[in-house]
Formats: sequence, C-alpha cells, structure tokens
Amino acid sequence: MSEEQYRRKTPEEILQSIQKIRKGHLKIILGAVSGTGKTYHMLLEGNTLKKRGIDVVIGIVSPSNRPRTIEQIGCLETIPSIKWVANGVEKYDLDVDAIIARNPEVVLVDALAHQNRPDAPRPTRLDDINYLLNMKISVITTVNIYELEDVKGIADKLTGGRVKVNHRVPENTLALADEVKLLDVTPEVILNRLQEGDIKFQHEEKRGRNNLFQRNNLAVLRELALRFLAGEVNEALDEYREKHGMIGPSGASEKILVTVQYHWNGSILVRRGQQIAKRLGGDLLVVCFSNKNLTNDEQTFKRSIIKLVEKVGGEFEELPLEQDSVADQIVRYATGHNVTRIVMGQSKRSRWEEIVYGSIINKILRKTRNIDVFIVADRAEKDGERVIPTKQMKKEELNPYRRLTLKELANEINKINRGTLKVYIGAAPGVGKTYTMLREANELKQKGIDIVIGLLETHGRKETIEQIGALEIIPRKKISYKGTTLEEMDTESIINRNPEVVLVDELAHTNVPGSKYHKRFEDVEEILDAGISVISTMNIQHLESLNDSVEQITGVRVRETVPDHILRAADEVELIDISPKALRDRMREGQIYAPEKVEQSLNNFFKTGNLIALRELALREVADDVDERLEAWERKRTLRGPWRKQEVIFVCTNLRPDSERLVRRGFRIAYRLKAIWYVAYVKDHPLTVEEQETSKKIQQLTVRLGGTFEMYETSDRRNIFRKLVSEMNEKKATQVIIGQSARTRWEEIKKGSVTERLLREVRHLDVLIVADQISNPS
Repeated sequence: MSEEQYRRKTPEEILQSIQKIRKGHLKIILGAVSGTGKTYHMLLEGNTLKKRGIDVVIGIVSPSNRPRTIEQIGCLETIPSIKWVANGVEKYDLDVDAIIARNPEVVLVDALAHQNRPDAPRPTRLDDINYLLNMKISVITTVNIYELEDVKGIADKLTGGRVKVNHRVPENTLALADEVKLLDVTPEVILNRLQEGDIKFQHEEKRGRNNLFQRNNLAVLRELALRFLAGEVNEALDEYREKHGMIGPSGASEKILVTVQYHWNGSILVRRGQQIAKRLGGDLLVVCFSNKNLTNDEQTFKRSIIKLVEKVGGEFEELPLEQDSVADQIVRYATGHNVTRIVMGQSKRSRWEEIVYGSIINKILRKTRNIDVFIVADRAEKDGERVIPTKQMKKEELNPYRRLTLKELANEINKINRGTLKVYIGAAPGVGKTYTMLREANELKQKGIDIVIGLLETHGRKETIEQIGALEIIPRKKISYKGTTLEEMDTESIINRNPEVVLVDELAHTNVPGSKYHKRFEDVEEILDAGISVISTMNIQHLESLNDSVEQITGVRVRETVPDHILRAADEVELIDISPKALRDRMREGQIYAPEKVEQSLNNFFKTGNLIALRELALREVADDVDERLEAWERKRTLRGPWRKQEVIFVCTNLRPDSERLVRRGFRIAYRLKAIWYVAYVKDHPLTVEEQETSKKIQQLTVRLGGTFEMYETSDRRNIFRKLVSEMNEKKATQVIIGQSARTRWEEIKKGSVTERLLREVRHLDVLIVADQISNPS
C-alpha cells in the first residue's frame, strides 16, 4: 500500500483531483540560459514516450536549434506552425486549431516565453498552452530562468544588465506546472558548445551573447536557477508536511530566527542573523515579543531594526508577550515556522538568577529538537560589528614574485598532468545519472575521444543498458572473499589501457575486503593521478557532511559516504534533476528496482516527502558548490582588495554518540566561512576500549573532512573546562561549537551547566549549541 492510500481526501482535494483529471498534464523543462539542452531533452522525452505507445506530436521547435537537437526529432510527427514577420524577423506561432483537430495525447512546445502575432486569438504561447491543457492535451515545454517575470530583475542585477529578452512569463508559471525539471549544465559545457558551434542564438539573443556568455555570468544564472527551484520545492515540501501533520524543520533547508529586543544590540543581532542566513542559503525571520509601552529610545530602536530587516531581505514580526515564559513562546514560534537555528544575544541573568529562574537558552534547548541556538558574542563595544568572511588567503599567496619551492613546483606539474573529474549528482537512485553519463560518453566517442567504461552498474535497467552502445568495457577484477568470488573495478587494467576518459559509476561504493583501496573514490584518485579523466556518479545522501541531514529527513543512516573534498576537487559537478512524482512513476513501472522491491521502496526511502526534501537538499548543495567555484575563480583572476579577518572554529566534543554530528557541523560551518577548524577532546581518565574506538572514529572523520583533531589531558575533571577555554584563546577561536547538555534541570542546579559556564567565560566568542536530532517521519 502507498502512503496516501489510507488517508481520506477532503472535499477540496476531491474537487482539485476532478479538475486535474479534466486537464492535460503540464511539464516545464527549465534552464539557466540558451544552450543548456532544453529542446534536446524535450524531444528526447517525446521519443521515449512514443516508444511507450503514447501519441506525441511536435507543436513547435525553435528554428535556430542545433543539428544534434534536430536529429532528435526522429520520426516524431510535426504540426506545421504559423509563420509571421515582425520588423523583418521571421517568427512562428502554434497552430492550436490544427493541434486540437489532430488531438494527440502530448504536444511538445518549445520557447514558452513567446508573444504571439497581434491578430492571434490569444496573446501569448502560455495562453495557447493553457487552452490546450483545458482540451485535455498534455504539454511539455521549455523556458529559461530569466524569462520568469519575478526573476528577470534579479538576473539583470546579477549579470550587470546583460540578459536580453523581449518577452517573459508570469511569476506563478512554474507553480501552474504539474512537473518542473531543471536542466543543470555547467558553464564549462556551455562554453564548449559555444566554441564548437553547437549553440545558435535567436535574434533577440545575438545582441548580448558576447556579454552574457561569459563564465561568471553563466555561473550566476546557474546558481539562480538552482536556488529559485529549491525555493519552489521548499514550498511544496512545507505544503506536504503541513498536510501530513509534520512539524519542525525538514532537514533540507535552513531558516534563521533572530529574537530581538528594542535595544542597541538589536541591529547587531539582525546583521549576524543575516550573515548566517546568507552563508547557509537560508531565509531570515526576525521577531520581537513585547507588550509594554515603548520609551522614546525603544521606538527609535524599533524603527531602526524594521528598516534594517527590510534592507537585508528578512521578515519582521512583533508579537505580544503571553502569560507563559519567553522561552515557550520562542519555541512555539520557531517550531511553527520550521526554524533550524535561533540567533540570540548573551543572557543578562546572573549565576544566581539562572539557578532560581533557569536559563532561557537551556529551556529552549530542552523543549526543541533539530533547532540549534546561536549565541552572538558580546563584544560590540570592544571590537565593533563583526562580519563573517567569505574568503581567506595566506599572506605569502599575495606575493607574485615569490619563487616556488621544488615541492610546490612538483605539485603544480602534478596538477597539470592530473586528469579532470566530472561528477553527476542526484537526489536519489533512479534519477538518470548513469544514463546521462553514458549518453555523454557516446557523444565524446563520436568526437574522437578515447573513452572506456571502467565500472558500470546498470541494475538491469533496459534504457541504461541501451545507452552502452559501442563503448568499450574494461573487464572487472575477480576477488575471492570468504569462499565467494566477487567483482570490483580493475584500476590497474584501466591505467594500463590508458584511455583519455573512463566512466566510473557509484563513487561512494565500498570495495570488497582485500582490495587495494577501501573506497572506490580512492581508486578514482589513482586514475586521476595517472592523467586519465573520470566521469562518475553519486547521490546527495552519500556526501559525508550531509549524513546527519539525510538521516533527519529519511530516518536512514547512510553508511557509504564520500568525503566533501572529493566533490569540491571535481572540475565539474552537474545535477540530474527529476520531480518526485516522475521518480515514483519510474519506480512503479519497474525502471529502478525489481518488481518485488517496488512497494517496500515506495513506502520507505521513496516516500514523496523524503524525495521532495532530498531534491531540495541536492538543489541547494549544488547551488552552494556553484557559488564556491565562482568565488574561487574570481579569487584566481585578481588579488586586489582587502581580505577580511580569518575565522577559527573550535568544536568541543565528548565521546557521546552525537560527537560525529558535531564534527560534521563544524566542517560545514568552517567550509562556508573559509575557516581553520579544530576538534578538541579533554581526557580526564583512562579510556575504555569502546571510548578509544569512538575517539578514533572522531579523529578519522575530522581528518577526512580537513580539520585538526587534538586530545588534551587533565587529572582533575574540574579542569576540563579551563583547558578548553585556554586552548580556544591560544588558537584565537572566533566561534565555539558544543552539543546540547545531557544534564537534567536538577543536575544543572547541583553541578552547574556546562553551556551556561561556557557562555559566561567566553562572552567574546560566538557559541553555536547544536540541538539533539530526531528523524522526520515523512
């Protein structure tokens, strides 16, 4: 049984279902710019549907399309379009009457943002499509991100006004679609297509193509498309979770709540919250709970805060203070708004007041799950407002005259000789990563590139197997293990064969014991070092630092992971996007797993809520990756300009089960801030065998993610805290990360609260308190 089968539909849902039955299905293929392959994929999908017995016709294909795209028309029937001329330029409208007379099940319609001839029955192509949908004819169409009304202004601003488009579609267009698929293509691919003449521009694009089709502009538009669709997906996820009675954060996106009072530090808290939201790609909410008559000073601070919140793009709300505690009200607000992090100022209560009344921070942590609390350093009077840095550079790198050492020279030569790595990433199994990888391989082979298959996992999928074509396959290596013969990728044979490019599926795979390397990505590293380029695949849930987020979303702890630095070091990362509905349809049709596994998968990992959340997670992660690559590329182009103060992250860990989660959180924050980061543990007793094993795991994870693990010793348990503070100060830490206290309220009164003591002792540091985590039963 599927997850929806037992729930009774409301009258409104029944009415909506009936209306949908009466209409055709609308699918929009979204791209960042022209040349991403939208039309090609539309035609490819048309041919796939035709093979399945669906009646598909072409309503219109842009006349400027590429030879490779035109080939995809194949044997698809084309309904002649209506030609007209404006200012000497030929244009084409849909012949809606001819399409209705033909009455196909699906019609392919290119270039959604088209304005019809003046005497047309309907003014725009979108109006034509809506007319066809009402006639029960389904439509697959294409659009660029900057052709959406509410995105055009942002795109213009980000690219310096280089986006040239005459017509746009309304801002709610994507919301009208039953399905939206993003074609994520890297700037490198676009520029290669441009150089090879595979991209031909329409008349309105020719004027600005030289300016628009620059690497930084393409990266900006790509990130915009990823983040915009992530926002759309987030709305769908919120709607889904609300319908199913789920509360709290989903684990797929960040939402930052700043709690302020009308005080001089209110603006500092808002600024800090905005900086965090920006670096985490999240939304910003600011709330003030107050029910008193404001003084003149408070009125002034209120106006200042509201103005600042509007300026930084946040949402401000003032709510009356209720009878129960402020902590209870903050928790209710945060939970109701799916907040992931609460930003607060330092507590003004004394030690005795906290014993009597309790700590607001601890009350919040005890009443919430999956919501972190960020305490802003109380040092504005001393240091002024702090700014999160976006870049970091060592001083010696600023010297262009410094001669490289022999070791540095050897490293540079190795970089030149090293192969390139491209990774196709997806939200879940079955999105089409391997299929796309094989299709690209065949295109490279047609261009004369020596390319082979090093390791392929087809999982018996017919469409994937068909894509192998004439590609050479390197036989797998046979390994004996516990009386059984197993197969693994033969890295040695690949290197001896020495192709230009090799395909390696499932990057996160764990090799059979007895193999040269424990993980497949290590084999890939050796292949790259041999000067052979690699195209590989992985799912978002296999990224090491997202392990906790994936568990929160799905309830499943993923065991096979890839260190983040492998993905960051890739020359190209490309997302294969698909809607949850389409993926579940593939599952039902037996295109992903064997029939006996379908129902179990649909009711577990492949639940709609899981897939929506994982899709959003993938979109946001790749958008962050694009942002980082653009920033790194801009750093390489110029060394001018001031570099901001370096951050140092200090993670305080113990040997509890949640310690690895603290390490991952420390890495993700340090990575976003370009910060040095440490993980520290203070030993006050001889470790048991189990504690030694946990310590080893924490150290290995820290090193794998690029941090520094340090263990200190003390003979007195009371000195643990002093040792940590001493090390923080010595390392000039700017932010401390600790886990939520495991002590009860009575234990805190009797023995003291580590959190409260830390906040009192290191008021000059920002402190992030990571909440306990529970999975979302979606």
